[in-house]
Amino acid sequence: MHAVASEEIAVSRIAAAIGEAARARILYCLLDGHARTGTELAIVAEVTPSTASVHLNKLRQERLIQVQAQGRHRYYSLGGPRVARALEGLSVLAGGTHKAFVPSAPARLRTARSCYDHMAGALAVELHDRFLALRWIKAEPGRNNHAYDVTVMGAQAFAALGVDVDAARSMRRRFAYGCLDWSERRPHLGGALGAAFLSLSLKKRWVDRDLDSRALSVTALGRREMGARFGAEL
Repeated sequence: MHAVASEEIAVSRIAAAIGEAARARILYCLLDGHARTGTELAIVAEVTPSTASVHLNKLRQERLIQVQAQGRHRYYSLGGPRVARALEGLSVLAGGTHKAFVPSAPARLRTARSCYDHMAGALAVELHDRFLALRWIKAEPGRNNHAYDVTVMGAQAFAALGVDVDAARSMRRRFAYGCLDWSERRPHLGGALGAAFLSLSLKKRWVDRDLDSRALSVTALGRREMGARFGAEL
């Protein structure tokens, strides 16, 4: 009986967190899978930044959202697929819809660009997803820092491309992690492994650096090779 009562209390807390209008706006805004800043979510929620901060803390307490620091900014995203399924279920009951995320970055930078020494943009996000789908990389269990490791299959595949995984692992820096992309608001591959892949892509002329910006131009060869090797739809 006590366990049932505790579960009911937990459900009531979560329902109360979702049920407040401003917090519901925040959650449904994040349902598209893209992260946003507190300032952006304050606008969505139609509240002041300080009030939004209170709402975001409440949602974090109930594990409905999570936060990731990226440089000077903090990006908030949905707490996971179970939260998404719950919100989708409520949408079915309510019969409502939500707006899709619309990136505002210039087209040249959004497609592909450098993020420090690794690749970012829509192409990099797609490659990150393909590396996971192909089981070349996997999330490290029991950790919440978006860290990845390379699988046995992945080590062989990266080596066949010309990426020295052991050399990347030996560097005094994070080996591989999901770096939140500021234009796509989804992760691309960061760390020493991400840097090695960008270096390879430049060497093979899959991408070229623009002279006047961080933008990377995807070459015709790059489109063919990355489509054939990774199934990337460029």
